[in-house]
Amino acid sequence: MKTLDNFPYSHVLVLGLAKSGTAAARLLLQSGKSVRVNDKKASDDGNAVYELKSMGAEVITGSHPLSVLDGIEIVIKNPGIPYDNPVLVEAVNRDIPIITEIEIAGNLVESSIIGITGSNGKTTTTTLTKEMLNKSNQSAKIAGNIGYVATEVAKTLEKDEKMVLELSSFQLMGVKTFKPKIAVLLNIFEAHLDYHKTFENYKRAKCNVFANQSDDDYLIYNADDPVVIEAVVQAKSVKVPFSLKKQHDDGAWVDATSIYFKHEKIIDRSNIALVGAHNLENILAAICAAKLSGASNVGIQEVLTNFSSVKHRLQFVENIDGRLFYNDSKATNILASQKALSSFKQPTILLAGGLDRGNEFDDLLPYLNNVKGVILFGETKEKLKRTATDAGIEFILTADDMDQAVKRAYSISERDDVILLSPACASWDQYRTFEERGDMFIQAVHTLM
Repeated sequence: MKTLDNFPYSHVLVLGLAKSGTAAARLLLQSGKSVRVNDKKASDDGNAVYELKSMGAEVITGSHPLSVLDGIEIVIKNPGIPYDNPVLVEAVNRDIPIITEIEIAGNLVESSIIGITGSNGKTTTTTLTKEMLNKSNQSAKIAGNIGYVATEVAKTLEKDEKMVLELSSFQLMGVKTFKPKIAVLLNIFEAHLDYHKTFENYKRAKCNVFANQSDDDYLIYNADDPVVIEAVVQAKSVKVPFSLKKQHDDGAWVDATSIYFKHEKIIDRSNIALVGAHNLENILAAICAAKLSGASNVGIQEVLTNFSSVKHRLQFVENIDGRLFYNDSKATNILASQKALSSFKQPTILLAGGLDRGNEFDDLLPYLNNVKGVILFGETKEKLKRTATDAGIEFILTADDMDQAVKRAYSISERDDVILLSPACASWDQYRTFEERGDMFIQAVHTLM
């Protein structure tokens, strides 16, 4: 089992448990470090707390006393904990470094890391890249924001195995030396400003994916996104563009019929199974990452002709009496829902709503032309109701839970309609995760059957 032999700190505070915090604490203890854990919400008799105590950790639950920093050399924080947490503010005052679990995972990996970030499309691109490598007889594993804890995966990697990491801005904000061999920057637009406070802070976090790269590393970037183009100017790595609008002889591009990498045709667009014009961007980025990692055209083609969706990302669920149900629960922001809605030309019933982050939904208006009905829920349902009214949508209904939402959507639907869960909001007002929200939708659809 791999341990943190080169980690230069002996006394570590792990702030926040959950999956990543528990895994980080476990790894640090196995590496002979002195570990203190602080989690305000954890129960003293919980399994994770019991395990870490039995391994020698000091565990403090129920509050965040500043004394947890006494004698501490570095803090490893759960990505979701904001930096205005009193313990983190005090850590800054004491000049104690603050990192996330991604940073220590990078210390464990002996082979190439492919790090993928962006405001939208991360999960699809990460999954496509991993599948393209696997189908090319190269071993690769996925981890990070996609649901697999990076340190747990990194501990199991063989020397020649690659790790494909989906990276959130929350994770990237806490890296100091993390350096993927291949970085991918898909897009940048305003998101998570309740956490980052300003768009500049958010962009800076995203740009950490390539901040430590050198001239023998690669940066794959969206050459159609003006914010991305401006951001990558500072990169020292070899830049590899992808574009839907222009031919790029040093990257991936498309014409009316085919997809290319540099001068090489990869596949006919008509053979691609994945729906949605926005997914072409994800495909181009994945092709760049896979080709730079040695994937074969045959392996790439096999994936693209068979891969139709990632769970919770425009996932086809069921056809019930001619109604097509799609689960896009991972659409936790407006842009993601815009892209989902633009994937369908037939009449659509949209299920949307969730955590209120203070924004309005006017940016959805141009994408509601095919929407005949909405079922709204969560904290944002009144805001979304105003948008739906402005769009002149025929049916505007609300629901208390997902089961009710699915039933009401079906009741106003007709044969050949799409019933689409694409919330445009985070899930935390009603569900623990977007995965739980999507699973409830799937369960409700199957119950409807």
